[in-house]
Amino acid sequence: MALFRPDAYFSKITQIPFSLFLERGVRLILLDVDNTLTTHDNPVPAEGVVDWLERGKKAGLSFSILSNNRYDRVKAFADSLSLPFVSKAAKPLSKGVREALFRFQVTKKETAIIGDQLFTDMLCGHFSGIFSVLVVPYQLETRGFLKVKRVWERPFLRRYQSLLEEEK
Repeated sequence: MALFRPDAYFSKITQIPFSLFLERGVRLILLDVDNTLTTHDNPVPAEGVVDWLERGKKAGLSFSILSNNRYDRVKAFADSLSLPFVSKAAKPLSKGVREALFRFQVTKKETAIIGDQLFTDMLCGHFSGIFSVLVVPYQLETRGFLKVKRVWERPFLRRYQSLLEEEK
């Protein structure tokens, strides 16, 4: 389904080239936290993330955290990276994206989202009309509704992985 399909797909956030955004005129990148920048509930960014963010800033990009997680979790993580944030973003709805667009004074065309979930991050990107990049989660969830969503995502992800292999 095109609604869940990312505009780009990478195995890790640190493998995403900044040219992907710069060539499209993107100025602001919205970042999910859990399983995009680190493992679930981990207070420390994954290896290479800090360097990747610094290189992106030097390239002229701005970054903000956009998470459905609670304020204290998102604030602590965002503060560790010196990034602004929107918590309780209500993804897949566009509420959090609209807040970030207003805060940064950018347009939808100047904004991208990077996340690990089809049914929240990618759907949010499509509902909001922004460029959407999917990354493979650092770690699959083993509890609750997140585990169920991962099962539902599998057929879509297998198809995207097949498409990526065909493009090589």
